[in-house]
Amino acid sequence: MTGHELLRLLGRRKRALILLGALALALGLLAGLDRLFPPSLARYEARSTLVLDREGGILRAFLTEDGKWRLHADPEGVDAGYLALLKAYEDRRFDLHGGIDPFALARAAAQWAVNGRIVSGASTLTMQAARLLDGGGHGPLAKLRQMARAVQLELRYPKDEILAIYLTLAPFGGNIEGARAASLAYFGKEPRELSLGQAALLVALPQSPEQRRPDRNLEAAREARDHVLATLLARGVLDARAVAEAREEAVPGLRRDLPFEAPRLAQALAARAAPGAEIRTAIDRGIESRLVELAAAEAPFLEREASLAIVVVENETKAVRGYLGGLAFDRPGGQLDGGLAVRSPGSTLKPFIYGLAFDTLGVHPETLIDDRPMLFGGYGPRNFDRDYQGTVRLADALRFSLNVPAVALLDGLGPARFAGALRQVGVSLVLPPSAEGPSLPIALGGVGISLRDLVTLYAGLGDGGSVGPLRFLEDEARNGRNGRRLMSPVAAYYVREALKESPAPNGFAAAALRARDVAFKTGTSYGFRDAWSIGVSPTYTVGVWVGRPDGSPRTDSTGRVSAAPLLLKVFDALPGETRKADAPPRELLAARSWRDLPRAMQRFEPQARVAGQRPGAAPPKIAFPPDGAVLSVADAGAPIALRVVGGVRPFRWLVNGELLPVQDYFASQSFVPDGPGFVELAVVDRDGRAAHVRVRLIEEAR
Repeated sequence: MTGHELLRLLGRRKRALILLGALALALGLLAGLDRLFPPSLARYEARSTLVLDREGGILRAFLTEDGKWRLHADPEGVDAGYLALLKAYEDRRFDLHGGIDPFALARAAAQWAVNGRIVSGASTLTMQAARLLDGGGHGPLAKLRQMARAVQLELRYPKDEILAIYLTLAPFGGNIEGARAASLAYFGKEPRELSLGQAALLVALPQSPEQRRPDRNLEAAREARDHVLATLLARGVLDARAVAEAREEAVPGLRRDLPFEAPRLAQALAARAAPGAEIRTAIDRGIESRLVELAAAEAPFLEREASLAIVVVENETKAVRGYLGGLAFDRPGGQLDGGLAVRSPGSTLKPFIYGLAFDTLGVHPETLIDDRPMLFGGYGPRNFDRDYQGTVRLADALRFSLNVPAVALLDGLGPARFAGALRQVGVSLVLPPSAEGPSLPIALGGVGISLRDLVTLYAGLGDGGSVGPLRFLEDEARNGRNGRRLMSPVAAYYVREALKESPAPNGFAAAALRARDVAFKTGTSYGFRDAWSIGVSPTYTVGVWVGRPDGSPRTDSTGRVSAAPLLLKVFDALPGETRKADAPPRELLAARSWRDLPRAMQRFEPQARVAGQRPGAAPPKIAFPPDGAVLSVADAGAPIALRVVGGVRPFRWLVNGELLPVQDYFASQSFVPDGPGFVELAVVDRDGRAAHVRVRLIEEAR
């Protein structure tokens, strides 16, 4: 090699090194700028909050903070044909380029040089996504900025995510942004199954959304759609027959409202979520639609000031499958959620009084009780029809919603103990402001509770006495059960069996109730303000409230007349039962009449006196063990002594709701505990008066 050739080779290497160094410097500079000035996805992430049904369909959408309908859309959520048209018309090499299409850029430059203007632009879908993120303009500097941002996006995100940015932010006229919002607003459907004409319209609108929006300029929208179709025909993307058929499709001239189902529930859930969240509820759209249809059919028969609410719950999962918080928003009080309103429940709490009585008072559905005028202290309840039935079975007293027997049982339980039992399973009663504590009028509706809480209790009745919180989200519904026991499965079975024989409202055959195995109860609050009906089938619990949002009276509106018919119509409209009726629990005491019961269970004598008679002996009180006592279990099989003072013999002792198997019923008694833990003790005297204590048994340290 000559010296001249060597110098020339060194020169080439030097120039190559300089070029590589410059390239590395440029790349480093670009990387540094990319790190210092990353693309902002703030607009893309500031989306409309969506409340969805259990399958992911929209129940209700909410405006963004800047007043836009901006619904997230991605390639998987839109029609494949629409995506093909979009790429073919806007960016044929989208899947190949790195944000900038050099062929389109060269073509645009040549056209500008020859014609002095841009004939066809070089903007790629990635550049448009960059412009939509930054909100930039259309000048040369803005184009350079979009090109730089487009390269950044391509380096940072996959193609589908870049498409999702465009599909979510593209303008479609007014405050509609994104293909999903546009499809719902103009076509009333999700963008997964667009026709060719609809897809072409969605391709055309973002280029000039205000001038072409079909609800303002129908002809301009049609011309823009047809231009897209003609262009793609000329490019060989579409055939003539398909284009001709697409041109025959009508262009929508009206803008539709976005979905607005379960609006009150959706609003409450959205208020607790982060902006832009997608909240998947447990609502079944089919059930929800049926509730809306039934309510619309019922509305003409209600005065304008009245409303109604319906809640449908799946017993096993506690999932809320249907929720109607009220009638139309334009009715008086229409924006109030009837499911949350605290109202007097009338007689709808009675089944739970009976259930707890079956567990703790040593009574049975066949036990006899007197329905006659009685005084409980100074309180003298009367039946709804002002009549009395004499001696009846407890099952019949519940079935016909007799007031005196319910108050008598609550008196035996203790109103505070009853309210406490409900509170322990998550349902708190709202007492009147003047009340010093729970009292006997609870049995007849002298307390406040919401439809949601009533349905919570009844769903537990349909789940063997296990009460759990209502589950409004589908994820919660799939995560299993965590209920707390309010009553035993035996007591829940007794109550359900009694309520299955409730008299059907006028116009409904009892056979219809038997077909679904529905047990239901009605209730009417003081002054005919609120009409209730709550029903339980093996699979579902349905609650219905009818009343006025302002709580004013509705003359002669009872649960049986106003709410029960609607309840049974809801059951008729529900999907088929997925569970069979529970078999009788093995522990239940089978009896065909009161004569088959142990003598101590044959009759319940209330802690009351017949009106006009003098009070009798003092009520019973458990002298030992005292309430709250902690007792040691020294040896297995060692008895625990029991003693009662007051009351009238014979006494019936119950341990955790089970009668002690003894032959005599005197003031002193004993029982052998199973082991350490909490024990509920109760004693009932001859007159049906009861006393209760709760003690804790611990193992004695050795």
